[in-house]
Amino acid sequence: MRLVESEPFRGARVRAVTDEELAESYPVRAALEEVAAREAAWRLNGDVSELEAEVEGMRRAAAAGDLHTQVLHDAAFHRRIVEAAGNRVLLETWQTLGVEGRTAISLLATGLEPAEIAELHVPILEALRAREPGRAGREARRHVQRFGNLLLRTRGRR
Repeated sequence: MRLVESEPFRGARVRAVTDEELAESYPVRAALEEVAAREAAWRLNGDVSELEAEVEGMRRAAAAGDLHTQVLHDAAFHRRIVEAAGNRVLLETWQTLGVEGRTAISLLATGLEPAEIAELHVPILEALRAREPGRAGREARRHVQRFGNLLLRTRGRR
């Protein structure tokens, strides 16, 4: 995510992520994940056991108040869908967005309850289980857009 800047003779520091960067990244991620979910719906053939495990991991982490672990499971849920799409270019492009870091920012800044965040993944999971590519794509896009919109609102934009 290019969060660390390094200057000669001054050292390294964490830089602020601008509202513009956030505004630009979420629609791109939403589009990529829509494509991924559509493809994954066919390729997974209803087998969503790995995704169910990630949702359960999010639920356990939320109950334990373990934000770090919840972020890992959340990002893994999305990564598994993108990987299941079977498109290397899609995966490589998605990876450049720094989803883990953006997920952490979203979880911290949106004000949603951790347990609620875990449950917001269920509609995507259900659409993939049902092998409904159109619905899976719509749910994935809606999910990412929701977090993007919430995050931008909490940062005073839109």
